[in-house]
Order: sequence, then C-alpha cells, then structure tokens
Amino acid sequence: MQDTVTPDQIREFTLRDGDVAVSLLNLGTITRRWRVVGNDGPVDIVLGYEDPAAYLNNPSFLGIIAGRVANRIAAGQFQLEGKTHQIDVNEPPNTLHGGTQGLGTRLWAAEIDGPRSVQFTYHSPEGECGFPGAVDFAVEVVLDGPRLTYYMSAKPDRPTPINLAQHSYYNLVGAGEIGSHHLKIRANHVTPVDAAGIPSGALMSVDNTKFDLREGPALADALAEGGLDHNYVLTQSDRPSAVLTGPNGLQLQMWTDQPGLQLYTSGGLAPLHKPLAGQDHQPNTAVCLEPQLHPDAINQPGFPNCIATPDAPYHQVLTIEVAQT
Repeated sequence: MQDTVTPDQIREFTLRDGDVAVSLLNLGTITRRWRVVGNDGPVDIVLGYEDPAAYLNNPSFLGIIAGRVANRIAAGQFQLEGKTHQIDVNEPPNTLHGGTQGLGTRLWAAEIDGPRSVQFTYHSPEGECGFPGAVDFAVEVVLDGPRLTYYMSAKPDRPTPINLAQHSYYNLVGAGEIGSHHLKIRANHVTPVDAAGIPSGALMSVDNTKFDLREGPALADALAEGGLDHNYVLTQSDRPSAVLTGPNGLQLQMWTDQPGLQLYTSGGLAPLHKPLAGQDHQPNTAVCLEPQLHPDAINQPGFPNCIATPDAPYHQVLTIEVAQT
C-alpha cells in the first residue's frame, strides 16, 4: 500500500496554450485551476484551493479523478466470480468515489510531454480499498487552445469493476451562485435514487420534471427545488452531451463516450480551505458534470457493464471546450 502523502510530495504541472492555463497536481490527478480569458478578462472557471497541500483534506472531491469506482456502491459490497467483496465504506453504509483512500487521494507519477500535455500513472495493488485485482491506471491531459481532453485508461490483472470520473466544479463567472447559468444535457432519462443516492435500477423520464434540461434552462429553478445530484442517461451523438453557458457569455461544451453524466449542483459544498482569489466556496456556487458509468452498476444488472478485464481494459475520453460565445 502507498504511504500517506505529505505536502512536500505534491507537485503542480501547468499546461499553457495562448491565454489558457490549466494546473494539475500529482495528488489525485487533481485539476486545481483552469484560467481562460473572456470578454470580461481572465477568470478561473473551476473551483480550487490556493494551497495545493489543502487537497490532502478534500471531502468535496474538488478536481479529482474519482475511482477505482466513481459514484456510489450500495453497502460497499458486490459479488464477482462467486465471491462477495466488502470494500471501504466512507459514506455509511455506502462507498463513494472509491472509499477513503480512492484514486483522488493517491500520489500519481507524472511525466510532462511539452507545454500542453502531462501524463499521470498509478499502480493500484491487489486489495486496495478492498477491490480485487491489481490495476495500472493512466490519465493523459492535453490542452489544445480552448479544449482540454482527459484520456483515461486502466488495465487490471483480473476482472474487477472500474468507473472513473473527472470531478471539477465549474463556475464560468468564477464566483457566486450558479442559478444564472444555463445548462443543457442531452438526456431523456435519469436513474432515480433513494435518500442515500443509491439507484433503484429503473430509468425515469425527465418529461415534466425538474430534471428536464434538454432545452438549456437556467439553473435557478432547479436550485429553488433543492438542487440536483443525479445521473443522466445520455443520448449518444456527435454533439456535445452537456453545454453550460454563463451570464458572461462564456460557454462550456462537453463531449464524452460514457453512457451517464452525474450532475451535482454543489448543494453540500462548504468553505473549508482558502480558495483561489475571488472565489467563495458555498452551496450552489458551482456545478459538477461527471461523465461516467451509471452509479452502483456493479449491483444493477440492467446498467452498462463496469467490469474491466486484462483482455477488455477500461478506456474513457472526455473533451471539454470553453470559449466566449
């Protein structure tokens, strides 16, 4: 097992292309900062902490690559190859984002490939957080003008569940509530959940509900109804799966090859560490858009398969473009 990470081990890598700069940490492959220039000047569009060492205590998962299995696993248990596996429980009675020592807390090896690309790798040993098999993870992050792409892969030495998710909190103005942001998600259904966030296995139509974001409404109404923390079943196409537009005219478009998108309007966010200049980390001040497999897929036979094998390793490509409209 990896030893506890100390502040002196944390390294930051900054990718630059023109006026755009993206900073990432070898801790959890965290995206700490994404600075763009809009009509109103420079703006940090992801929430971040000023001190990289602050991420050693990051209960809201700001910027991480979540895994081995992102989202929730009911009761922290699943069966695989005739055996019941009990994994680390960090949101009792369930597991969230891989457990207390998931990928977002681990120190990754990093290799810079020029000013616009960095590759992170991590070897997760057999039994880490209770998961079967050893897995070699790799995440390459490439900046190309207004586009940021995450190439994620994982190769296990035996069958094991894998589901990664990039977990940045977006605010295209940089600060304040996100009710004036408009969000479009190309999805006709969500996966309904119980009070603990565990899906029933059913698909629910978004018709005539607060979940219907197909026309890109402002988020104010959804926030007034308690906010959103749900998985959308994406309609696959060449068009972006999600489009977020800020009141300043900045627009984020997201393309993914994953079947689901967890939307979280940051209702549980609270100030913890000193944020980046100008930010105020409060409830409803950002939105998470997390492409992934459906939550608790390992226990839901009707959901897309989450088992990776040596012959069928895991892959995900996520592309995000931010530009002035």
